[in-house]
Amino acid sequence: MRGADSAVGLATTSLIDASLDVGDRRTRRHVACFILLGLALIVLIGLNVAVGSVAIPLTDLPGLLFGGDTGSTATQIVWSIRLPRLVAALVLGGGLALSGFLLQTFFNNPIAGPFVLGISSGAKLMVSILMVLVAGAGHSVNSAAMIAAAFVGALASMGLVMVLASKVESMAMLIVAGVMIGYICSAITDFIITFASDASIANLHNWSMGSFSGTSWANVQIMTPVMLVASVLVFFLAKPIGAYQLGEHYAHNMGVNIRLFRVALVLLSSLLAACVTAFAGPVSFVGIAVPHLIRWLFRTAKPLIVIPACFLGGAVFCLGCDLIARTAFAPTEINLSSVTAVFGAPIVIIIMLRRRRRA
Repeated sequence: MRGADSAVGLATTSLIDASLDVGDRRTRRHVACFILLGLALIVLIGLNVAVGSVAIPLTDLPGLLFGGDTGSTATQIVWSIRLPRLVAALVLGGGLALSGFLLQTFFNNPIAGPFVLGISSGAKLMVSILMVLVAGAGHSVNSAAMIAAAFVGALASMGLVMVLASKVESMAMLIVAGVMIGYICSAITDFIITFASDASIANLHNWSMGSFSGTSWANVQIMTPVMLVASVLVFFLAKPIGAYQLGEHYAHNMGVNIRLFRVALVLLSSLLAACVTAFAGPVSFVGIAVPHLIRWLFRTAKPLIVIPACFLGGAVFCLGCDLIARTAFAPTEINLSSVTAVFGAPIVIIIMLRRRRRA
C-alpha cells in the first residue's frame, strides 16, 4: 500500500511539475511576443519619422525631437506633419483592432469586423452628410461633431446588423447582409457627394479612401483621450469577455449580466470604429486580420493577453501600412485601405480555408 501511495504521489508531483513547466513556457512566449511587438513599434516609429519625400537621418532625430533648431524645415516637417500622423496611426490602428476583436466576440464569428459588417460605412455616411451640410453653409466641422456623427452612423449600422442577426441563423448570411449594408451606405454617400462643392468633393474623396494624412495636433488631442479611455474600458471587460467566450450560459452562471455586457460591447466597438472613421476614413481589414494574427502569435485567446496585444498589434500594422502608403510610390501617396487590404485580405482567406478544413 505504501508503494502504491508513493507511486500516486510521484505521478501527481510529475503532473504538477509538467503543468507548471507548460505555464512557464506560455508565460515566456507571451513576454517574448510583447517584446517583439514593442521592438517592431519602436523601429516603425523611427522609420515613420525619418523616411519620406524629405529624408531625415536617424542621427538627427534626437536633436530635432529634443530641442534642436525649431525654425528649420526638418523640424517643421517632423513636428507639424509626421509626428501627428504617427500618433494617429498608432492610436487609431490600436483602437480599430480592438473594435474588430469585440465584434468577433459579440457575433462569435472570425471574420466579423467594422468594415465587413458595414459599421464603418454607416459612420462614413453620417460624417459625409455632416461635412456636406456644414461646408455648404460656409462653416467648418470640428472634431467632436465628426466623432458624434460617426458614432450615430456606426450605431445605426450596428443596430441593423443586430436585427438581421436575430432573423438569420447562418453567420455566413449575416456577413453577406453586413456587406450589403456597407454597399448601400456607400451608394448613398456617393449620391450625397454629387451635390457637394468642388472643395468638399476633393476632401471627401481623399478621406473616404482611408488616410492618416492631414492629421493635426488638434485632432490628436481629441482622438487620443477618446481611444485610450475606450481601450481601457475594453480591458476592464477582459474577465466577462473570457466567460462569454465559453458561452452565454456559462457567463450567466459566472454572474455576468448578459444584456448589459452585450450593450457595452456594442457601444465600445461602435465608438472605436466611429473615431477611426471620423479622422481617417474607413480603413479595411485591420479589425479582422490583427486579432487573428495576435491569437496565432501568442497561441492564446485569453482576453487579458489578447486585448493589450491587439492594441499594440493594430498600432504596428497601421504604422507599417501607412509607411508603405507614403513611400512606395513617393511623392504620390496611395490609399491606406489599399495597403491594408493587400496584407489583410490574405489573412482572411487563410482563416476561411482553415475553418473549412476543420469542418
